[in-house]
Parts: sequence; C-alpha cells; structure tokens
Amino acid sequence: MQQMRELTCVLNQQANGAMKLKSNPTGRSLTTIAAMLVLCTSGCTAFMAPRGPIPVNPDAGFATHPAGREKEMVSLPPYVIEPPDILLINAVKIVPKPPHVVEPFDGLLVRAVGVDDVRAPIADAFFVDPEGKIDLGPSYGRVEVANMTIDDAQEAIRRHLAQIYPDVEVSVSLAVSAGAQQIVGEHLVGPDGRVNLGTYGSVYVTGLTLDEAKTRIESKLEEFLVDPEVIVDVFSYNSKKYYIITQGAGFGDNIVTAPITGNDTVLDAIAAIGGLSQLSSTKIWIARPAPAGTGCEQILHVNYEDITRGAVTSTNYQLLPGDRLFIAEDPMRKLDGTLSRFTQPAERILGFVSLGTATLNRIVRFGLGQLN
Repeated sequence: MQQMRELTCVLNQQANGAMKLKSNPTGRSLTTIAAMLVLCTSGCTAFMAPRGPIPVNPDAGFATHPAGREKEMVSLPPYVIEPPDILLINAVKIVPKPPHVVEPFDGLLVRAVGVDDVRAPIADAFFVDPEGKIDLGPSYGRVEVANMTIDDAQEAIRRHLAQIYPDVEVSVSLAVSAGAQQIVGEHLVGPDGRVNLGTYGSVYVTGLTLDEAKTRIESKLEEFLVDPEVIVDVFSYNSKKYYIITQGAGFGDNIVTAPITGNDTVLDAIAAIGGLSQLSSTKIWIARPAPAGTGCEQILHVNYEDITRGAVTSTNYQLLPGDRLFIAEDPMRKLDGTLSRFTQPAERILGFVSLGTATLNRIVRFGLGQLN
C-alpha cells in the first residue's frame, strides 16, 4: 500500500504536467505511455523507500495508518539494522567442526572398560593441562594428548592403560573446547556495516532485519562450527532518530536529535528540549521525508493550543524515523533581532563618541590632574 501511494503520487505529478499539454494530444499520449512503462517495468518497488514514512503492520503486510497519533499509535516496521547500532549476540551452540585437534584447557570425556572399576573407575571429564597432558588419577598417571585428533588421543590413552590392563577398551569424546571462541555480549555495527565476530571474521548486517541478521551470522559461523545457533537482539537503537529544529529569530537555529523509541509524540519531543523557548512561536509542523525524487513528502501541521490546553490528540502525531519537528520563530522576536543587528553598531559608536567627548571636556576644564 505504501509503495502504491508513492507510485500514485508520482503518476499524479505526471498527470499534472500533462494537463499543461491539453492542446497537444501527442504530448498527453507520450505522458500516458511513459507512466505505463514505469508501472510495467519497475512496478511499485521503483519507489520503495528503505524506511518508509508510513508504518507497516508486519502481520498484515500493509500500511495501517497514514499518520499515527496519541491514542492511535501504530507499530513500526521490522527494525532494520544500520550503523552505529549495537547488537546483542549470544551463541547458544558452539561445536567445532571435526576433526578437532586437542588443545590445552580442552575438556575430554574419557570412559574406560577393563580397568580397576571398583577402586578407581575412569568415567569422567578430564581437562588438558598447560603441558598438553590429562591426569587420569594416581592409579593411571598422565597421558600426552595435545595436538592430536580425538581418535589419536583415544588411541594414546588406550596404549597407556594397556601397559597395565591389556584388555582395556577406551572411549574419548570432546566435552569442552577451549579453542572455540565464545560469542557473547554487545557488538557494534561499524561504519562499514559489519559486526566483528573475533576469530570467526566479520559479517555484513546493514539493511537486514534481526531475523535476517541471525541467519547470515549463523551462515558465517557454519564455516567453523557444526550447526551453530545464535540469538540476535538490539542492545542500543542508535541509527533511527528524529530531528527537533527550533528557529532562532535571527540568532541561529538550534537542531537536536532524539532516538526513536516507537512511542514518541510531538509533546514528547517538545518536553525533551524543555518546552518552547522565548524565541519560539506556537507555529509547529512535522516535515516527513519521502524517497528522493517522488515529491511525496508530508507536512503535518500541529495545533499547539489543542494538544496542550485542550488535550486534543488529533495533531499530537507519532514521530517516525527521519521526521523533522520544526518549531517556527516568533515574528516579533525576529523583527527585534533584525533591528538590533543594525542599531547595536550605531549604539556602540555613539557610546564611544559620547565617552570620548566627556573625557576631553573634563581634560579641558579641569586638566589632567583632576581626572582622578
């Protein structure tokens, strides 16, 4: 629906241009053909914005309201990741791809049948010490397993135990991998649109929803891990914001940015800057951007008296990413500021002249010694 609105807006503009060609049937025909070609070749996606000004219901898949407002809030589209968002990424399943090479601090699950099972059974997890060995206990000693595959470590342990128990059978599996880097915590989306996953490399996530980012990160980890599984959420919403622009009555405008929370209204934005300044009027509107070249930007006028004194919610609009809340200056303050820019230099000159004249008069009348 949003794309159709934007397409209709463009076609209406073309139609308005065609009205000027009433006396030229050929011109009207060319305009109509051009519009049909745009519709047939590129469809609505030709005017699709990366983040449209009209919110979309993700379940219904269409625009739910042209402009949300207090008491009639709308849900924003699925969040799209952009720099400098901070993502919370937690890997819940990290299993290195075989063959795994045993490293110090790995944990091996060792089971042995045919040893002294009564006094000292072997059926436990053993960690590889910094020297690359596992300690099977006082009755069995230590075995070198570092830099071996799991199968080679199993055979090394079997040979070691067979010196005492010739019929021993051994089973070894990986319980904990110290070499597999854990993925947990906050990850900043860099200016290049990527998140850094340490030894696993980086993944481009800009322009993706959270579900799409999860799929792409897991796809990257599959190069190193077996069926990895991660949880992806937004830790800090830094990329989506709106702007509050306050005219300065000739003394310079003030521009403040505020993050989008999904529940911001005009009153929230005004409260965030401490209310209207002495230079501001109550003439306020929202300038809502549209994709470049479509000419479908929106201007939503705000009735300040209604939304404050009257508690009328019709113009207390919900703010969306990219909105510009514009607070116009007070015309009389603007006039006063303009006049002061011309009168202040003259006042300063006259002040210097008056001070200089008074000083010279005192010198002439009383002399230099009487100045003090």
